[in-house]
Amino acid sequence: MQAICPSGSTTRAQATWFFLGLLLACMLFQAAMAAPRLADFMPRLSAADVFPGADRLGPVEGSPPVARAYAGDELLGYVYITTDVVNTRGYSSFPIDTLVALSNDGTIVGARLMEHHEPIVLIGIPESRVEDFINGYIGLNYIKAPPEPGAPPPVDIISGATVTLLVVGDSITRSAMAIARFYRIGEPPGQAAAVDAPREKRQVNPDKQETATWEQLLDNGAVARMHITVGQVNQTFAESGRQAAAGRPQAGDPDETFIDLYTALVSVPSIGRSLLGDVEYDYLRQRLRPGQQAILVAGNGIYSFKGSGYVRGGIFDRIEVVQDLDSFHFTDMDHERLADVMADGAPRFKEIALFTVPASAAFDPIEPWRLQLMVQRVISVTDKAFINYNLNYALPNDYTLAVEPPSPAATPAGPPPPEAEDEAGRRAAIEAEIAASPALWKQIWAAKTGQVAIVAAALLLLAGVFFFQDTLARHETFYKRFRIAYLTFSLFWLGWYASAQLSVVNVLTFTSAVTTDFRWEYFLMDPIVFILWVATAISLVFWNRGAFCGWLCPFGALQELTNKLARLLHVPQLKIPHGVSTRLASLKYVIFLLLFGVLFYDMALAEKLAEVEPFKTAIILKFIRDWPFVVFAVLLVIAGLFIERFYCRYLCPLGAALAIPARLRIFDWLRRYRTCGNPCQRCAVECPVQAIAPEGDINPNECIQCLNCQMLYHHEQKCPHLLQKNARRRRKEPPPVEIDTTVVARTPTVRPRET
Repeated sequence: MQAICPSGSTTRAQATWFFLGLLLACMLFQAAMAAPRLADFMPRLSAADVFPGADRLGPVEGSPPVARAYAGDELLGYVYITTDVVNTRGYSSFPIDTLVALSNDGTIVGARLMEHHEPIVLIGIPESRVEDFINGYIGLNYIKAPPEPGAPPPVDIISGATVTLLVVGDSITRSAMAIARFYRIGEPPGQAAAVDAPREKRQVNPDKQETATWEQLLDNGAVARMHITVGQVNQTFAESGRQAAAGRPQAGDPDETFIDLYTALVSVPSIGRSLLGDVEYDYLRQRLRPGQQAILVAGNGIYSFKGSGYVRGGIFDRIEVVQDLDSFHFTDMDHERLADVMADGAPRFKEIALFTVPASAAFDPIEPWRLQLMVQRVISVTDKAFINYNLNYALPNDYTLAVEPPSPAATPAGPPPPEAEDEAGRRAAIEAEIAASPALWKQIWAAKTGQVAIVAAALLLLAGVFFFQDTLARHETFYKRFRIAYLTFSLFWLGWYASAQLSVVNVLTFTSAVTTDFRWEYFLMDPIVFILWVATAISLVFWNRGAFCGWLCPFGALQELTNKLARLLHVPQLKIPHGVSTRLASLKYVIFLLLFGVLFYDMALAEKLAEVEPFKTAIILKFIRDWPFVVFAVLLVIAGLFIERFYCRYLCPLGAALAIPARLRIFDWLRRYRTCGNPCQRCAVECPVQAIAPEGDINPNECIQCLNCQMLYHHEQKCPHLLQKNARRRRKEPPPVEIDTTVVARTPTVRPRET
């Protein structure tokens, strides 16, 4: 059998792999530490362009590095690059450098994408659309209105660049909050010095047990309240800039109560006894673990803070507790429904909930916190808009007492106590909080739980097809209909809906990441693509590249489905001689090796050359792109109308990349007869990708596991081997004995003789 992939002797192949391994090892040792990114961009920056009203930028200073923006001698704010503050690496594993200008009060007054190597936005997506997305963050102030973790970005995500722009938006949000804390932006004058001074250590006063009336609790701040009217909600949606949401205002009188929300820390003895009563409070104390807290939430109005979406095992997604950079939702396991508030003078409430703070939450009852209320508005069946309101809470000093510091004589020798923390210690604490904040990839996975379940079910179904392929292949009609249905799913759901088209760019970025700064979170940004890559890697051991190329590739599905339609319309099919097809198939290996070589010279250039793939145009961007790319993709689809899977067979570098390691497979599932290829040629003639040589051998590098040959293998009317076998069996069987029923019917009946 002729080899598809160019190869030499075993020694030459081993030398090639050794050279590649040595080259990768050298690159690993040559990786260098990157300097602050802001310094690299400073020569290209104009003060007025990056910070409105500024006439000059100061030198790069501080840690993280910033450049101060001035109008004359007046300090207006700070300019920085997100990659100097937080990890802003995208799917390519390269930094996404976004410049942000932050005013003295914490407002984002400028933002600009400076440099990136994201393949999805290198070519094809208008730069103006990316700029519009980033400009949507201008005017936001995350000091005054911190965002809800996991909340959607303030601007619509561009189709085809979801992961990249989610990373950009998350980096702008987290870096703005971090810079504000590092440089004390937005703090009142004189407060900075107070922060540096040792803070008085306090704790909840367990001896304060007396109860108070409802009015007293409101007056001293033990109970916090937030009242929102229908008119205020409608105005907030209108000011949010979301026209679709503003166009669906809440019905009712503008002065009508939308929600009247209250909260209190009822694990504090005096507050708890006042609001819960002695019996309920004593029962609560028995259930709480040492140091665990409990929060009461009560509300009136037409909007429910509980909602109707929580079920057993679910969460209360409309409210969230936020303290500093930590936050958490309550689940139904933390919830207890209360009938009434026991404090004298308390109003009747539509709903009251007693929540136990999860033991895993880092919650300090002494430190201020806020109850964040998410208000949602339904725009359509599949689209909703959200705004957030914050109910701030700080435990009054009346319910706490100061902790006496240890005397100097009793203080052991060693490092200073936490209360005497210096500036370096404060910065280290902030950096630890930033690092401990919820990772973006975890938020993306949580938001795509449904999609993950669907693709997992599809992969399990495909595994069942391969493991029980003999049973499926015996039923020709069902096999053909099932394959068309699965390819339709791959094209419409995996490709055009979930944008889960694997690409040779993924192979290049993975290689680049391994040789530079490999981290799994870079590749976990897109759950569906990550799952498909894991499944494809596993399938190479069992079924070479056919599991992906033959069943899961959206563009491959597009080619095959359009070719079937062409056959129905009697479009003539071109049959390329096997020898010519074999040599043409080597082109995709040449293309892949060229891209792989360019990778070590310039990753960005390699990603641009990877546009030889029509995947981005046809699948990710759905043919909505500049006309040269659309024409190229359409021509490839048209070629596939005459030659089935033309691109897959001759040009696809991803198929070549998958075929090379597929040589290591340890299973051979495709069954053959000794007569296959000599003299029978039916499977070779009917193979849609000409992966079967005239001699009868199946080339695993070209096989897409379509199971067409296995259907013929079991087909008793199409397989010549089975036809001959059945004919021989019939010749060996004795002819059936024929009985003349007419003679039998005329035979007289013999009666027994009477005695």
